[in-house]
Amino acid sequence: MDTKFGFLTVKGLEDMFIPMLRNCKSTGFMKKIHAQMVKFSLSQSNYLVTKMVEICDKLGEVDYASLLFKQVEEPNNYLYNCMIRAYTNRQRYVPCINIYKQMMEQTESEETTSPDEYTYPFVIRSCGGLLCVNLGKQFHGQVSKFGFKSSSMIENSLLDMYVKCDQMSYAHKLFEEMSERDVISWNSLISGHIKLRQVRKARALFEEMPNKTVVSWTAMISGYTKTGCYGDALDVFRRMQMIGMKPDWISLVAVLPACAQLGALELGKWIHFYAEKYGYLRKTSVCNALMEMYAKCGSVNQAWQLFNEMSERDVISWSTMIGGLANHGRAHEALKLFNEMQRSAVEPNEITFVGLLCACAHAGLVNDGLRYFNSMKNNYNIEPRIEHYGCLVDLLGRTGRLELALARIKSMPVKPDSAIWGSLLSSCRTHRNLEMAVIAMEHLLELEPEDTGNYILLANIYADLGKWDGVSRMRKLIRSKSMKKTPGCSLIEVNSVVQEFLSGDDSKPFSKDIHQVLELLALHQSKENDLVDITLEYLSP
Repeated sequence: MDTKFGFLTVKGLEDMFIPMLRNCKSTGFMKKIHAQMVKFSLSQSNYLVTKMVEICDKLGEVDYASLLFKQVEEPNNYLYNCMIRAYTNRQRYVPCINIYKQMMEQTESEETTSPDEYTYPFVIRSCGGLLCVNLGKQFHGQVSKFGFKSSSMIENSLLDMYVKCDQMSYAHKLFEEMSERDVISWNSLISGHIKLRQVRKARALFEEMPNKTVVSWTAMISGYTKTGCYGDALDVFRRMQMIGMKPDWISLVAVLPACAQLGALELGKWIHFYAEKYGYLRKTSVCNALMEMYAKCGSVNQAWQLFNEMSERDVISWSTMIGGLANHGRAHEALKLFNEMQRSAVEPNEITFVGLLCACAHAGLVNDGLRYFNSMKNNYNIEPRIEHYGCLVDLLGRTGRLELALARIKSMPVKPDSAIWGSLLSSCRTHRNLEMAVIAMEHLLELEPEDTGNYILLANIYADLGKWDGVSRMRKLIRSKSMKKTPGCSLIEVNSVVQEFLSGDDSKPFSKDIHQVLELLALHQSKENDLVDITLEYLSP
């Protein structure tokens, strides 16, 4: 029987609040509604509190939702599930587990509530968020116990939890036992292998997958890009287009780094056109990826134009443009852009300072470089990483301050890598400093004993100084270790296809033709007009 409140029942009072709850779009209005609920003695209404918790979830007011929940003496299933979902959505995983425990305690004592198929997907997600696989396994057992094992929502949550915890054997076992595998199931398993850089296993699943979505294609492209298989990333992207699957903005962000690494400028330009056509240039991350692609493909002016057209720029936008200018020798423009970044009140990050130090190294601006390096910790509380030390050593080495470069290397809080010692060795050749070159070489022998390039570089230093006995020793050392020089590699994009050439590799089907054209070029290099006629005649079908 409904309790009367004046002339309205409790249900009638609850219905009175429905329009207000539907129109609630701010925290202030929500609190006014709550005050009215208290006034009408409705703070114990499971129905209204559940609706309020849903609003808190949307507004990000999970702490206020918690206060509302705690005031209810006997929460029902709907309220428990709503609170569990709100905590999970806001990545408050520990409180989510605690609410579940409270729900179980009430279930055991009163049997008025019990977990259902809408409870477990979120508590299991919380286990994945905490990377607590043992707790997740316990929930897996409870799911079986309560008879929810056949729920696709719960099974996908379990699969995602095992993937996040890197438990791929459990994930595969669950996948094989699933009553129904949907797109989410396949994508989760593929993403798990990609996360662990097991691209071959991911590709095998991808090929077996019956109904691929744009998420599936994007996952494979991203996996290949992250593992350095850039050619494979482009192949998957082209295949995606051939079957009529339209890339979304996440697909573009995934494939653009591959274009940048391979110098596939024409494909990058097509992606730029595609992004503009479908409105994806409104996404800052797409513009950032395009800028990086243009800069790495040598089109820094196009990167600069895109940067100036951006309506919103984040720290990645500024850092990408600063780095692009620096790597193209436009150091003073890079430093000027950094000053503009500061005026725009955008806080620099580690990548920003890599670009700045690189700019200083290219321009030989030692004092500026040292100032920027010291400002990282003093002004921005950024601890210099090995990349920053590498740029600083390169700057000091290029300008002949080899003693200071060595002192900086020795004072590093982390062990210097081969790139840093290699940079010092290269500077030693430029400035003909044999003594320090030997020091650098000693460390390189420890870090990269099989790298022929280091031995050759030291041999060249000996040769520059006329110390032929040193050259002879280096050559004998190379022969005694049976080392082979890493072949040179170059890439060229022709008709939207990236061709890779290795030094000494004649496996290409058109290698003979290439050599013949090169012979023609060498033969007629002094006769440019004749050369054009002969080459065109030779290449014509």
